[in-house]
Amino acid sequence: MAKADIDFEKELWDAANELRGAVSENNYKNYILPLVFVKHLSERYELVHEELDALLHDPKSDYYTTDKEEISYVLEDQDEYRSRNTFKIPKTASWQYLKDNAEQDNIKVIIDDAFDVIQELLTAYNPQLNNILPRIFVRSELSPKQTGGIINLLSHPKFSEKENPESDILGRIYEYYIGRFAMAEGSGAGQFFTPGSIVRLLVELLEPYKGRIFDPACGSGGMFVQSLKFVKEHGGNKSDISIYGQEMTAQTLRLCLMNLMLRELSFDIKLGNSLLDDKFPDLKADFIIANPPFNVSNWHPEDLPDGDPRLFGPKEEFTTDGNANYMWMQTFWHHLSDTGTAGIVMANGAMTSNTKGEKSARQHMVNNSMVDAIVRLPDKLFLTTGIPACLFILSKNRDGRDGIHRERTNEILFIDASKMGTMASRKLRVFSDDDVKKIGDTYHTWRTNPLQGEDKGVGYEDTPGFCKSATLEEVQKQDYKLTPGIYVGTEEADADDEPFEGKMERLKTQLMEQFEEGDRLKKAIQFNLNKI
Repeated sequence: MAKADIDFEKELWDAANELRGAVSENNYKNYILPLVFVKHLSERYELVHEELDALLHDPKSDYYTTDKEEISYVLEDQDEYRSRNTFKIPKTASWQYLKDNAEQDNIKVIIDDAFDVIQELLTAYNPQLNNILPRIFVRSELSPKQTGGIINLLSHPKFSEKENPESDILGRIYEYYIGRFAMAEGSGAGQFFTPGSIVRLLVELLEPYKGRIFDPACGSGGMFVQSLKFVKEHGGNKSDISIYGQEMTAQTLRLCLMNLMLRELSFDIKLGNSLLDDKFPDLKADFIIANPPFNVSNWHPEDLPDGDPRLFGPKEEFTTDGNANYMWMQTFWHHLSDTGTAGIVMANGAMTSNTKGEKSARQHMVNNSMVDAIVRLPDKLFLTTGIPACLFILSKNRDGRDGIHRERTNEILFIDASKMGTMASRKLRVFSDDDVKKIGDTYHTWRTNPLQGEDKGVGYEDTPGFCKSATLEEVQKQDYKLTPGIYVGTEEADADDEPFEGKMERLKTQLMEQFEEGDRLKKAIQFNLNKI
């Protein structure tokens, strides 16, 4: 069933609004998403149970038997369910049981008890899943009526994976909620949510068909889910990708683990601060796709060990306590395999910052041919921050050795996408499929095909105002500034790079001058009118 066939947004937001008054909006997700997850596990169990039952009664099947005890044993065997990527869910933890008891006064206790039972199964399967379903309903302000209302709304047939096979229905519901809760939550949501437009573009640029995918700031796991979609759309197999992630907030980590389990992906996700406590010191990834928090200050680089293997050189020279952007870059570079590529969302300031520690790291990256491409993004792509952003594509695969891409060690591709996208609402801009394709095709043509004017193939060509393949020497002459506008032929100065305080002061002064000029003109007009 096609994605567009199931339109469920209104019902889903109605379900969330059941919580109104009892739970603050930024906590909606902590109640709704675990229920969506439990519903998924319950439905998966029912589907596998029916599948096993059919096999046991099919004379052509290896499972076939008429022995009732044997049938009962197989249907109760947890290993049979684990081998099919699910769990045997006891009756009192099943969605049907929650639904049957939705009107009971003790429904909050029934849900928390069900969470306990399922949590035990999850922890036994993988200790990383510990505390994914804490008891939260009993101690909440929710009334039994509100709680039962959510269960009834989520029990709608259109929200059932059994009723809608092949539609990833619960995964999509989960994604929808993550996005809507980010809208409701505002600036605090940046911790767990990267807008779909940006994630889709990054995945299109990196093309993670197979190999190790790492996100050291993985939030709720959107990068991984979009990578899986990309693999599926291109006829790949999800068993060809392995997923590694690190997240520093326990609550967000829970969202991520549930998100990945909904997609039945294998993963290794750890809790911790990637900057100061790298949980995957030896990991070398084929793809890194990340949206680290922008401009983190006071992150304590002095706590890094001397000679930290991620650093380009002495920490005094390559870090600054005022901004962690380039520590993230060094972390990503360190974790790339010999042919790995990283796509990173960054604040625009990273393209031009002259702060010691940032400028030296950027110079090092340019001089050592680490930067493959820079994409400037339009404004309003983020609901959660007004900071203008760009994409850094870093690659250890620039020498043409892989036989797929050409040698481009002396070039950087600059793309200015700042005028692209359409406004989906007053506050939010999105990239269309055509926008994503245009940017992706430009990058792929540039890194794969010979440049225009060379003999063979369809060549890449600079497009004034949109893209330019600049030499490292050109970038060095521009004092290592990486703003695409400098190279593609649009305005050099990005007004958004002006610090907020200075900009506010300048605009205030300008406004006062305009007020004074307005008063002068008003008096002059009145004087002239009186003379008539």
